[in-house]
Amino acid sequence: MNVVDRFLQYVKFDTQSDELTNLTPSTPGQMIFAQHLEKELQNMGLENISLDENGYLMATLPGNCGKKVPTVGFIAHLDTSPDMSGRHVTPRIIECYDGGDITLNAEKGIVLSPSQFPELCDYKGQSLIVTDGNTLLGADDKAGIAEIITAIDYLRTHPEIKHGDIRIAFNPDEEIGQGAHKFDVERFGADWAYTMDGGAIGELEFENFNAAVAKVTFTGRNVHPGYAKHKMVNSIRVANQFAIMLPRWETPEHTEGYEGFYHLVGIEGDVEKTVMTYIIRDHDRDRFERRKKELEHLARKVNNEFPNCVSLELKDQYYNMREKIEPVMHIIDTAKLAMERAGVVPKVQPIRGGTDGAQLSFKGLPCPNIFAGGLNFHGRFEFVPIPSMEKATDVIVEICKIVAE
Repeated sequence: MNVVDRFLQYVKFDTQSDELTNLTPSTPGQMIFAQHLEKELQNMGLENISLDENGYLMATLPGNCGKKVPTVGFIAHLDTSPDMSGRHVTPRIIECYDGGDITLNAEKGIVLSPSQFPELCDYKGQSLIVTDGNTLLGADDKAGIAEIITAIDYLRTHPEIKHGDIRIAFNPDEEIGQGAHKFDVERFGADWAYTMDGGAIGELEFENFNAAVAKVTFTGRNVHPGYAKHKMVNSIRVANQFAIMLPRWETPEHTEGYEGFYHLVGIEGDVEKTVMTYIIRDHDRDRFERRKKELEHLARKVNNEFPNCVSLELKDQYYNMREKIEPVMHIIDTAKLAMERAGVVPKVQPIRGGTDGAQLSFKGLPCPNIFAGGLNFHGRFEFVPIPSMEKATDVIVEICKIVAE
């Protein structure tokens, strides 16, 4: 089975995660998918296959090079984003894309257009896998899973290619930030690993945001509006005042590259009580800490005007993996060389987000991120070029060969 056939099979599984269940995996579909993959790995004859009660699936392709070499790992996640339904995914292959608009759903007038998504132009002449406009596609990260299993199957059936022990793992709940929480690094037993969870072809990432979440609660005082002068404290208005005190241009829609931001992701309230939720992101650890202190400063400032109105809860989520990767930069050099051997131009860039690899790196498993090929993740306009998946598969094979050399 080739990488495309596997991918088209895998996206049929509904594995959308849910942060509200407080379970691991957070949804039953992820375990169903993991059990399917477990059987596939068993049929391939892999060793040390284990699927635990939390949905973490691991397996080994034993080495055949006759010498002691490092054990390298490859990891991808089972779940798809909660941002859009992953149920009844109906993918379609656009053969030899002509560079124009792609009608995803004629009835609903949903069109994937290069005028809105100019990156489409980079894939003119290639075959693309797209959605039917009703769901996301699931290339994040079922493309990564398909690429890993296809590469391992290729190595298994081509014993003339020498390699060391290779460990693979598929974990739940990456999309809700829980993917690495119950990942047993010691049981995995790799010297280092790569998550196959990046975007466009060539991406190689070992820097990500430092991340925190802030819950800001505003407590007001409700009084009949006809008699409210000098008595009412409208928590909604105070919350709005707090929001506009943050730097206007330091938001996701105005930042790129290494620029950090404050992002208001939710607000709910009435006169008596309003709760705002922010995420704070920055690649630089010092700036990250200053951003958190700025929120504390603004909370104190508002409380000076409206005593005891504002309470702030701050919680760190993950940190920039760069500090854990820099001492072992040979693993980045290995990935670069593998891409070059596979005919791919490496594009080293920071992740403007998080990755399981960041948390795993801080748990003792250095784990940069490699492209899986998909674009426009988490929505109906998601697509994946077939040559990108094929090249990602080739990169995995080349990494294994280089490590053995």
